[in-house]
Amino acid sequence: MKIAVAGMGYVGLSNVVLLAQHNYVVITDLVPEKIDQLNQGLSPIDDIDISEFLSDGDLTLAATLKKEVAY
Repeated sequence: MKIAVAGMGYVGLSNVVLLAQHNYVVITDLVPEKIDQLNQGLSPIDDIDISEFLSDGDLTLAATLKKEVAY
């Protein structure tokens, strides 16, 4: 299943990490630096659990500035 999430704040990113464990998730945001960080496997917010999930690499997710790609 493909899931799209808008916004890379605490709520959006937490949901993405949970959903991307069993689904393909695309997240979109307005801040290019956040997109770049997430695509490199780094958390754009200060959260230990999210950082650990991203570093494990078992998530199926992508980040984009283009909402047309996400939706």
